[in-house]
Amino acid sequence: MSVPPTSPTHRATSRVTRRTVIGAVGAVAAGAVITPTVMATTGDSGTASTGTDDTKAGTTTETFPKTRSAAATGEAPVEAAFPIGYVGVRWGGTDETTGGGIRLRDADGGQGDWQSLGDGGCSVANGGGVLLAAEQAAGYELKAPEGATGLRSLALDTRHGPDREVTVPSDPTRVRGVEYLSRAAWGADESLRFKPDGTENSPTAFYPFQTLTVHHTAMANDDPDPAATVRAIYQLHAVTNDWGDIGYHFLIDEEGRIYEGRYSGDDGLPAHDAEGKLVTAFHVGGFNSGNLGIALLGTFTEQGPKEAARASLTRLVKVLVRQHGVDPQARVTYTNPVNGTQKEVSEISGHRDWMETECPGEVMYQELDRLRTAVATGR
Repeated sequence: MSVPPTSPTHRATSRVTRRTVIGAVGAVAAGAVITPTVMATTGDSGTASTGTDDTKAGTTTETFPKTRSAAATGEAPVEAAFPIGYVGVRWGGTDETTGGGIRLRDADGGQGDWQSLGDGGCSVANGGGVLLAAEQAAGYELKAPEGATGLRSLALDTRHGPDREVTVPSDPTRVRGVEYLSRAAWGADESLRFKPDGTENSPTAFYPFQTLTVHHTAMANDDPDPAATVRAIYQLHAVTNDWGDIGYHFLIDEEGRIYEGRYSGDDGLPAHDAEGKLVTAFHVGGFNSGNLGIALLGTFTEQGPKEAARASLTRLVKVLVRQHGVDPQARVTYTNPVNGTQKEVSEISGHRDWMETECPGEVMYQELDRLRTAVATGR
């Protein structure tokens, strides 16, 4: 069971692997109310639809594969009735859990080498988690990290499932001229946000913007299908983590495509409500509301992002800091209004500035000064 994003009990700890994309759970924060001037819309809300009869002017219908999944517990070998594109793994325990591994199996029964579930990714409170590319495996076997409890896994196929029709904007969606893919345009299945009884699992909560945090997803670089990866992250965050949605406000792939993250309503303003307040997401445990999270797809511990991704990150951050009227080179005091917890950070920070984690990777973290300067000076 997840903790609601407005709860002060969220914790920000734990170490996980290089390929982790499970961000930490949230709390709330406050700041100045700033009304934005945001985006040219396309004549539609950008939310997903499952039919074609009500297609509106300014929209078109596209087909995406329905995500298939199979959950398992413990270390017993797992087989799936579909090609496994990703394996999500979660465990509980102390913050000091280390090690663990996964071994993939192909359709002919051949087994690959053990891969580590070691350090390097985004942290998860009270245990750990990882999302691994599985290369269309037929099955897998797990070894739990030392000290871990409650090992769970999820086999995912986000590329080959039954067709699902989605109503998407027919024209590009933009935030002050910066183009992005709406949730509908990357194939978000909006039904994942709801419980079986039809209630929203993680209702939207909005707070004034305070700060911005950069992440990496700590998955493999040179991703051949980043939209499929975003759908896998979404499924893992929304359902397995029980957060009701994807943990980030925006994601950026290596080619510079920007993806709308956490659902924020039907007003056409990504990540915000009509008053310019920021929707609470799940990316930095204990410090989420008022804290905008952007995740770069890939691992940047030993290399930086590609120039296209770097340029898109700079453009997006520039739009956001101007929208909220903040100084990108400032130091600020973040305040959690639920419990009064404060933390001094840079206006533009990395995940590791908030908690013990390698995120956003050593190389990307060292680039944050350059990002702040580029956003401040336009160069």
